[in-house]
Amino acid sequence: MSNKDLLGNIKKLRELTGVGFKDCKIALDETKGDIEKSIEFLRKKGIAKASKKMSRTASEGLVLVTEQTGEISIIEINSETDFVAKNDDFIKFCKETSSINFKVKGDLEKLNNFKMQDGLFVKDSLVNLISKIGEKITIRRARFIDKKDGFNYYYVHTSIEKNIGKIISIVKLNTENKDLGSKIAMHIAASNPLAIDRQGIDQKIIDKELEIIKAEIINSGKPADMAEKIANGKINKFLDDNSLLSQIWIMDPKKKVKDILKETSTSDPIKVLDFVKYKVGEGI
Repeated sequence: MSNKDLLGNIKKLRELTGVGFKDCKIALDETKGDIEKSIEFLRKKGIAKASKKMSRTASEGLVLVTEQTGEISIIEINSETDFVAKNDDFIKFCKETSSINFKVKGDLEKLNNFKMQDGLFVKDSLVNLISKIGEKITIRRARFIDKKDGFNYYYVHTSIEKNIGKIISIVKLNTENKDLGSKIAMHIAASNPLAIDRQGIDQKIIDKELEIIKAEIINSGKPADMAEKIANGKINKFLDDNSLLSQIWIMDPKKKVKDILKETSTSDPIKVLDFVKYKVGEGI
């Protein structure tokens, strides 16, 4: 291979992989100038590099939503730093992955094994991106909300661009009302409810909170019998504060969410059927 051909192949390989000049030359030397085998060689090298980064914490990143014909998908993709979350290559990967997430209906296994526009599976493109950027990047979670029995609305908080942000919330109502649906989605993003109503809150969460409340009361010097009564009042407040319908409406502190639903209803009551909220890095 002439020096001119070698330089041309190095340039092409760099464009395809984003890898530096030296590594591309080594790959081409090892594979006798075969571009496809060189990509495979670099991918294997990239996997080795990427694996060292996977023990790090990735709590920054983006949440993305894709909406078509009333159905919505949501996905969270994490990076180690907010700087990378603004990187063009990272955002491009996130956008295409979000589009694929809609197609596979939130199934992460199917998503990872779906071919992207570059001809690679999502999981392999992710490895290449990690090697190129030099940070741990993870596809953390995903969901798909169909339009069965209801109407979906969403809200993007701290929007980077359309349908991309740091917090995204989705709500499903039993009736069509875009204005109300968008406002409730905004409320969910701001107030972070655990469930639609008290009955939906995980009993383990309630038991843990009750345990903490009782311990705090007893440690303050109150007798055990009094602690029980005070704890019951506090746990009721906890349930109200974390149940969507019982929360104070962010746009009118004199009303609760259930009051807004009642006021807006006409012949049939408006009901919240489901909701989901993703916040970048929450719980990591």
